[in-house]
Amino acid sequence: MKILVTGASSGIGYDAARALARKGHTVFAAARRVSQMEALKAFGVTPLFLDVSDEAAIDACLAATGPLDALVNCAGYGSFGAIENVPMEEARRQLEVNLFGLAALCRKVLPGMRTQGYGRIVNISSVAGKACLYFGGWYHVSKYAVEAFSDALRIEMQPFGVDVVLIEPGATRTDWGLIAADHLARTSAGTPYEEPALAEASLMRKGFSGRFFSEPAVVTRAICRAVLSKRPRTRYRIASGSFTMVFWHAILPDRWWDAIVRLLGSPRLARRVEKL
Repeated sequence: MKILVTGASSGIGYDAARALARKGHTVFAAARRVSQMEALKAFGVTPLFLDVSDEAAIDACLAATGPLDALVNCAGYGSFGAIENVPMEEARRQLEVNLFGLAALCRKVLPGMRTQGYGRIVNISSVAGKACLYFGGWYHVSKYAVEAFSDALRIEMQPFGVDVVLIEPGATRTDWGLIAADHLARTSAGTPYEEPALAEASLMRKGFSGRFFSEPAVVTRAICRAVLSKRPRTRYRIASGSFTMVFWHAILPDRWWDAIVRLLGSPRLARRVEKL
């Protein structure tokens, strides 16, 4: 199979590109930071520049790959902060990368997949597309949208032999969480949300750098199944806390869930976690 993996300069995308190449497939790894993908060449991966928010960059990337059998959309980031504090420019940027860039790539590869009567699109969503946490507003908006987009695309493409699969990871130990925590702290400094936001940022740093969250390899295994299975599931929900979070969000009254989530902004809880 010929496979393009986006967001492959680190974390889940990097791990997935390496794993798929090890299984003998032709893999292109795409991201803005091409230098960080150089080590993937040792596994037979071809690094390519890609900015998913730039249509010209998307066209250049796909011209280099040629027709694809599978697209794995890992590119994305988390912009955390109170909705009142996050500038609308940043909110639009979050949606441009996490949703519209993903959608643009899908639209560009669909004609080729439709013509050949086969294809596989794997979109990395999140349990953040199923339930909201404190101060994750615009990130959650983007992932809820990826869920709806993927469901709609799956229905449209099924008659043409193209499978659309969602990967919904829970807490996974990557730099994503550290970057999101830093953004939350910056956007909240000097605002009425500062105290709970800094407490949650502290919890995020502890979680994403500690031993409690899942390794990227857990998500990579699901991606490989989604790409390579003869009949993949429509969704793969995996990694730390994924089933628990969705289960409790589904059965608890909204106000109960809201109260539990706000505990993440408790300075007392943050201090206790720091001692672990």
